[in-house]
Amino acid sequence: MNTGGTQPGAPAAKGAEEVVLRFEDVIVRFDDEPALDGVSFEVRTGETRVFLGAAGSGKTVLLKTAMGLQQADSGRVFLFGQDITRLSEHELFELRSRVGILFQEGGLFDSMTVEENVAYPLLNQMARKSNGDYAKTEEAVREALRFVELEHTMEQFPSELSGGMRRRVGIARAVVTEPKLVLYDSPTAGLDPITANTIVALLLKERDTRNAAALLATHRYQDGQLMANFRYNPQSGELQRMSADGDGPRGSTTKFMVMKDGRLVFEGTQPELEASQDPYLSKFVLKR
Repeated sequence: MNTGGTQPGAPAAKGAEEVVLRFEDVIVRFDDEPALDGVSFEVRTGETRVFLGAAGSGKTVLLKTAMGLQQADSGRVFLFGQDITRLSEHELFELRSRVGILFQEGGLFDSMTVEENVAYPLLNQMARKSNGDYAKTEEAVREALRFVELEHTMEQFPSELSGGMRRRVGIARAVVTEPKLVLYDSPTAGLDPITANTIVALLLKERDTRNAAALLATHRYQDGQLMANFRYNPQSGELQRMSADGDGPRGSTTKFMVMKDGRLVFEGTQPELEASQDPYLSKFVLKR
């Protein structure tokens, strides 16, 4: 199996300032059982990491650990170049504000309107900093909803929306602060194939128009295929297939990461994953 990638502590070829997230031999335990077991990887601006694995393999725990919602028992996590492993909640605030996250099922607040849901990250920032322009907040919310083509839903409540629309509102909330790193936890779970592809198209749009790094935990191999093989063209407003070398705008690249029992058992490209004869890896691949 290919477990390649930059070794912990090794210098980044493009400059350390471009590495937005790095795990160095991270271990997370629950009741003495490892949820993450010696995980190491890094992601740079504009890159995508697609995490596959069985339920309970550690994908969601990894996303939570990436932004300090779950603390590592050992190893180190670097977010935008800063070691967050032992930072307090107060110290984590500024760094977290630079990360967007889409929770499973969208994670919207049922008692809030769509506008209030999307505005929440911005208003939370203002409350902590005791400053801000509320007129600009409304403008940013409209722009985020326009980004996912749901500006007309601002006054509606999540219960009035379809599952796909709720997921799109969740994306709007995740990207309203224009983060350089976005974490997506099962963004297409429970959706029909057409709606799921629409959601992934929005993830590509975010990555390629804003050069954001993306971590995508998913059960759908098709999600990873789209992320690896297509890019968003802002001129046409459509997706187009990447060139044979897989390079997208600003050199964005996609790697597949497969988790098993908290361990990262594969890291590599789509062709490398599809060429593997390992029976565990094969369960997550759609052979062509």
